[in-house]
Amino acid sequence: MHVLITGANGTVGSAIIDQLGGTDEYEFTCLDIEDHPDRETVVADITDLDDLGGHFDDVDAVIHLAAAVDLSGSWGKILQNNIVGTYNVLQAAAEAEVEKFVFASSIHTVGMYEIELSPEIYDPDYDLTVTHEDPVRPDSFYGLSKVFGEAAGRLFVESQENPLGDLHPTYVTNTRAYPTSFYSLRIKTVLGDEYDHPYGLGEMGVDEGWWERDSEEYEYMVDRLKCTWLSQRDLGQLVDRLLGHDEPGFDVFWGVSGNDGTWVDLTHTRDVLGYEPQDNGAEWDAPPE
Repeated sequence: MHVLITGANGTVGSAIIDQLGGTDEYEFTCLDIEDHPDRETVVADITDLDDLGGHFDDVDAVIHLAAAVDLSGSWGKILQNNIVGTYNVLQAAAEAEVEKFVFASSIHTVGMYEIELSPEIYDPDYDLTVTHEDPVRPDSFYGLSKVFGEAAGRLFVESQENPLGDLHPTYVTNTRAYPTSFYSLRIKTVLGDEYDHPYGLGEMGVDEGWWERDSEEYEYMVDRLKCTWLSQRDLGQLVDRLLGHDEPGFDVFWGVSGNDGTWVDLTHTRDVLGYEPQDNGAEWDAPPE
């Protein structure tokens, strides 16, 4: 399967390539705003639709990761990178008649639950379970942009006719809209190799000089990450199952490891994709030596 990844040089893209790139099953085309020192990269700007022309030809699936990941980002920055950029990637995929589109959404589509209920929400016994069907509650312009991405993908997938004329974005061939499948993966927290464990954010803060290891800040970050951690190997399994999922249409899945403290409902992800997470933040009582 030929898969194009936008934003491939970021943490999530690099983890996907590390997890799935060593097999004959996938051929990855890496697209990013900048080159990568260790792998071939198609350099293109997703905020410029013309810059994407031709790069989506002969592609079986798109994994759209490229975005400004900034919870305090200005509206202008989020608008261009996350909203215009996502529309452009969908449009380029539609023009190239790409069948499958995997969208990197975020926990921040419902992040207001966490803002309202933390730190109690990090207790594994806290009585809250958010499903993929519950109303969105974005906590930032970034979260809002991910809500837009999900809605835009649903429009592209479910529009079989062109009632709005030139204003309508979907390309239709043989009465079929492209992409024919749009899967939104609401990713929780993925970290790079060095910090890929539930103490990762705490340890990162120690290394950066933000706090001490025995501080309240450190403990808070550990408690949170034990709920939100998506290990790289669980991420790889999820993406592999999404790429192998052949059900047309629109769907939303939670992207998190099997943490005891997670406050989202993995039932749908397990039942539809056959996802079996290998990692659980609750099984860790200390960072790796």
